[in-house]
Parts: sequence; C-alpha cells; structure tokens
Amino acid sequence: MNNFIATGMISAVFAATLPFAPSHAASPGAAQSYPQRPVRIIVNVSAGGGVDIVARIVAQHAAAVWERPVIVDNRTGAAGNIGVELVIKAPADGYTLLVSSSTVVTNAAARPEGYNPVRDLRPVAKLTSNPYIVCASPTLPITSVKELIALAKSKPGGLSFASSGAGSILHMSAELLTQLAGTPMTHVPYKGVADAYPPVATGQVDWVIGAPLSALPYIKGGRLRGLAVTSKERSRTLPDLPTMLESGVAGYEVIAWFGMFGPVGIPADIVAKISAEARRALQTPEVLRRMETESTDVATNSANEFGLEVKAEYEKWRDLVVKTGMKF
Repeated sequence: MNNFIATGMISAVFAATLPFAPSHAASPGAAQSYPQRPVRIIVNVSAGGGVDIVARIVAQHAAAVWERPVIVDNRTGAAGNIGVELVIKAPADGYTLLVSSSTVVTNAAARPEGYNPVRDLRPVAKLTSNPYIVCASPTLPITSVKELIALAKSKPGGLSFASSGAGSILHMSAELLTQLAGTPMTHVPYKGVADAYPPVATGQVDWVIGAPLSALPYIKGGRLRGLAVTSKERSRTLPDLPTMLESGVAGYEVIAWFGMFGPVGIPADIVAKISAEARRALQTPEVLRRMETESTDVATNSANEFGLEVKAEYEKWRDLVVKTGMKF
C-alpha cells in the first residue's frame, strides 16, 4: 500500500475508452445492484500528481468492495476540460465519474462560455481538503514570499510561475498572489501538476504553487524551496513555513480540495453509495497517516454540502476574473 500511495501507480490497465451503456431510468432500489459492470473514473490531469494518487486509492478500494473493475482513465488537455466534458456528456448512471481538483471550478470561472460546474455536474463526494504551498526554484536567490515579490517588482514580468494549466486552481491561486502583490509575472502552463514541478526544480521556471501530496517529496528532497502555506494557520506538517498573511500578503487564502463528480441526473441512492465508498477509501489507518504526514484532511461533508461549496467557490473565482480582467 505504501508503494501504491507514494507512486500513484497500481497494477491496473489504463483504459483509453470504455463503452457506455444506454442511459435508462433507475429503479427505486438501483443502488442495491450497482455496479453491474466496470466503472470508469476519469482524472482530468496527468498521472502522478495528487489528484491521480487519490483517485487510484479510491479506485482500488471500490474495486475490492464492489468486486467490479474500477478503471482510472487520465484524460488531459484543454486545461483539464477534455476530461470534464467527457463526464458531462456521459449517461447519468454512475458508471462514468470524474475526480478533479478545485480546477474543475476555476476553469469554468475563467471560461464561462464553456461548462458551468453548478449547472452541468453532480457533486458526489468531496475527498480531501488542504492548503497549498508556495514553492520556489532552489536556483532563485530568495527564501520567502516577501523576497519573491520584491524580486518580481525589481523586474516586472521577468519572473515566471508554472501551473497545471491555464485556468487551473494552481494558476488562479498564483494569479491571486500576483494581483494582491501588485506585480505582473509570466504564466507558464503545463498539462498537469506533475509536469509543472520539474521545470521549477531545474530553474527553467521560477516558482509554482503546489499541493502538499505532490509537492512535499520535492521540498523534502531539496528540489523545491517551500516559502509559505496558503491557509490562515500554519501547517502541522511544515510548521516553519509562514502563512501568506505572515508573509505580508493580506487577504490571501486558498484551501483546495479534490472531489468526485458525475453527470447531472445520477439517482440519489447511487450518489450516496458511491460517495460512501469514495470517502471510506480514505479512512484506512494507513491512508490517514499518509494524509496527516502531508497536511491533507479527509473530507466528511455530504454530497449536497459539497455542492453548496462548489457554488460559492465558482462565484468567488468568477468575481476575481471579472474584477482583474484576466483573459484566457
């Protein structure tokens, strides 16, 4: 299990496609017989990052409990929108699901002409919640966010930051920092967070905001330099890192999450069954220890509560895009 969590890999075959069954109305006891065939979990970022790792933990647990294949299918591209659109268009029967980060909300806020997560997706389960970490390349002559901002102001536009794609939560979190700091910096998007770290580690890009689950191995290995956490309180895992407020950036807070969604219209009893197993997958002592080590909390709220949170965050990030005039 440790090796599985650390690498994000399990001995499963990635499925490029999985035939959809015709959509049909669910009977009152549909959840009792669900699932009757393989379930596909689409992950809209590349393999190896925190979202992918959590999705595979859930898939391994659900496959064992349901005695049916649960296939993780990484569908990247268009800042994660390709994977999201596949789920939106899938039959609402519970056999095609999405595991994504908060990016599923920020992408929509950045591009309102596309999908709307409140209208087009059914929240199934909030899986994890955690602050992010502002990380700098070890080649950069700074040790704090204050120094990062000062360096950026000394050469406007000269510093660059990586992200997991334009409009992603990592991109929007970084843009929020540049806006509050009052200095422009150059955005360098990648297909996923796992692809964004190496260029920062080697100095090709100057800094990145990353999730603890995927960023901490780089920090502990000296390949990234942690500067601050994005929560109001210090991290229990990295207590020496200041908060953004302590770093002189007032009004900055980003608490991110990984969550599971499905198409609109999935019967409530099937949503409840999937939600229960998805959250139960993260409750084993071994996984909880790993989450504790990496400053990640396992979520316990209901699918409906998660839906309200998605709505509030969509409005928050949409306001930021409108107020700042960001273009995508």
